[in-house]
Amino acid sequence: MAIVVLFPCLHSFPPAEAIRSSRPPFSYRKSSEFRNAVRCPRRKTSPVCSRSLVHIAMTLDAGYLRGSVAAVHSILRHSLCPENVFLHFIVDSDADLYEPLIESIFPSLSFKTYFLDPEIVRNKISSSVREALEQPLNYARNYLADLLEPCIHRVIYLDSDVIVVDDVSKLWGTDLGARTIGAPEYCHANFTRYFTATFWSHKWFSGAFSGRKPCYFNTGVMVIDLVKWRREGYTRKIEQWMEVQRDHRIYDLGSLPPFLLVFAGHVARIEHRWNQHGLGGDNVKGSCRDTHPGPVSLLHWSGSGKPWLRLDSTRPCPLDAIWAHYDLYGHS
Repeated sequence: MAIVVLFPCLHSFPPAEAIRSSRPPFSYRKSSEFRNAVRCPRRKTSPVCSRSLVHIAMTLDAGYLRGSVAAVHSILRHSLCPENVFLHFIVDSDADLYEPLIESIFPSLSFKTYFLDPEIVRNKISSSVREALEQPLNYARNYLADLLEPCIHRVIYLDSDVIVVDDVSKLWGTDLGARTIGAPEYCHANFTRYFTATFWSHKWFSGAFSGRKPCYFNTGVMVIDLVKWRREGYTRKIEQWMEVQRDHRIYDLGSLPPFLLVFAGHVARIEHRWNQHGLGGDNVKGSCRDTHPGPVSLLHWSGSGKPWLRLDSTRPCPLDAIWAHYDLYGHS
């Protein structure tokens, strides 16, 4: 079965700018039905607030829709209890178009869409190393505690360019302890390169890390305690650093550095298997890369090279074949 919807064409664009153009028809195949195993907990009557649910937040937009659909497909395929997975989709336009499309592709999926007003964040965004990192939806993770229902106490945030090859409930069960967020950390990375010389030369700025042992972490895969986030007002703390950035240019890389400023050194550690990132290459060339050593539960095409674009250009990287296994896109 094919579902046809009009969206911008991606095929002729280079990886960093795969957004917005003319509007030929896109079509998506209907996903298989995925049902719970016998031992799965039964859902309660309240569909959103049930404690048996695994809550996952992602964004939906035209340029990355194909990636989001593949990511959801992979989550459901590898979940022991797929009917207990609840997707929270953040959009900044066309919610009335995305909802019937998702329902058509995933008839049994429990989900809800939430509108993020682009004007809330647009005047706080500064220029980045590539245009895709300047889009308002790239900052949606900052506002999950405000957008999602108060009864939702925890959420997994996933970027649209991931594939999950393990049961996501294992990630959901992460022990955050006293921390607000959990993510795989990479303490061997050169942390200083995520901020400008202006930042490191200014004691008030660099002093933000005083008393901490900050490590780099990728914000494309996080487990977030929304109760602690709301209590501590972290949305406003992130926004304050974005405002500093507008005046002083303390970093160059989109939405990541404010998270590092607020949370680095205070992150619950998650195994690296849950974010095998960098598969999209760097932010300029998008060259092919392999996974890091060790087991893999989630593959992440962070960087400028997206697998759907490389496949369409007939210049795929070896690992793009794994992504293609979950792709539900097809021309009408």
